[in-house]
Amino acid sequence: MELAGKKIAIMAADLFNDYEFVYPYYRLQEAGAQVQVVGSSAPTTFHSKLGLSATSEAAAGNVSADDYHGLVIPGGYAPDIMRRDEFMVKLVKDIFNQGKPVGAICHAGWMLVSAGVLTGKECTSFFAIKDDMINAGGLWRDAEVVVDGNLITSRKPDDLPAFMKAFIAAF
Repeated sequence: MELAGKKIAIMAADLFNDYEFVYPYYRLQEAGAQVQVVGSSAPTTFHSKLGLSATSEAAAGNVSADDYHGLVIPGGYAPDIMRRDEFMVKLVKDIFNQGKPVGAICHAGWMLVSAGVLTGKECTSFFAIKDDMINAGGLWRDAEVVVDGNLITSRKPDDLPAFMKAFIAAF
């Protein structure tokens, strides 16, 4: 189990992408990680775009980057809600600045933009937010997964196998 002893945060907010939350959540557990759902408040039940739910176990304002070995941010429309919470943005920035793996897929790039961590970093995202990523200083390219140091990004649910393989390899 390649992630035994690792604690990974996965962010949640309403309108998360079902696949981009569920696949990493269970894949990380399968690899031996302890996965904790982090939201703007806790316990709070958040609802996906298709009707699944996820309940946060921790509020971003009550945890710190020191509590985790890495972070996954699912896409959907949730990142646009997450980025409005200063504590969620701070958690992304702090985990990134500590050099720990940060994975963002699809629209999760919005959290990277708000956290101010893209300058000079190679990245990808769903094509609709390409301009946002570039305007935030990212070196955007169209690829199923882009790894630049501790930053792991992917475009869409179809990229999840490559995304998770790269995220786990980052440890």
